[in-house]
Amino acid sequence: WDVLFKPENAAKLESCGINIVDAPEEALAIAMNYLGKDGDSKKTEDLEAGGDVYAKIRPYVRTFNSSAYIEGLANGDICVTIGWSGDILQAKNRAEEAKNGIKINYLIPKEGTYMWFDNLAIPADAKNVEEAHEFINYLMKPEVIAKSSNYVQTANGNLASQKFLDEAVFKNPSVYPTEETLEKLFTISPYGHQEQRVLTRLWTRIKTGS
Repeated sequence: WDVLFKPENAAKLESCGINIVDAPEEALAIAMNYLGKDGDSKKTEDLEAGGDVYAKIRPYVRTFNSSAYIEGLANGDICVTIGWSGDILQAKNRAEEAKNGIKINYLIPKEGTYMWFDNLAIPADAKNVEEAHEFINYLMKPEVIAKSSNYVQTANGNLASQKFLDEAVFKNPSVYPTEETLEKLFTISPYGHQEQRVLTRLWTRIKTGS
């Protein structure tokens, strides 16, 4: 993380473009973990310490966004970003398809990072619960969820699907991390209402540079 979080390094990357994912829960968790703190901490002082990491490099950050950075990486508008693995790999594929000479790599820093999950959920007041279960069951069929993983290049939790995965996906440590890498990953829990207010104010200050 020093490549990005040390101001002297960020300054060298300013001209080619730095993006920070516009997701304060994840971004601050990464910074707190980088500082040796609990990445899942909700303490105001820890959040502010994480915020200071971004405040110091704010002058060199070009954009804060959570979707446009895919295209930005693929066409060379930015050269470094904090982002989700699937997005980075999509950008890599787009650059390769465009044959524009841009080479993109996804890395998990040695200090580790947070581990994200996409989930399927049925609302408590859903009217078609049975159909929702049937749809989820269909999506989780090994051959079906494998097609999804192959397309978006993200891992899934169905072990039986692995025989249907493309080798380039299943053997890619950026998609299926090694045990050594997994030991450095952590999860984050939801923020309470008051904690969310603190987080929102802090992130707004960071983005505006105030």
